[in-house]
Amino acid sequence: MTLLILEALGAGLLLVGIVWWTMFSGRRDGERRRDKPPSQD
Repeated sequence: MTLLILEALGAGLLLVGIVWWTMFSGRRDGERRRDKPPSQD
């Protein structure tokens, strides 16, 4: 039972790590700022 809990915890931490990496690894200053709002055509 303890092994199952440890495996589930490890899988959850891995999932959170992958999501964190993909969200914050690409840009140094966070999200890009837009100079102008997008035009609505």
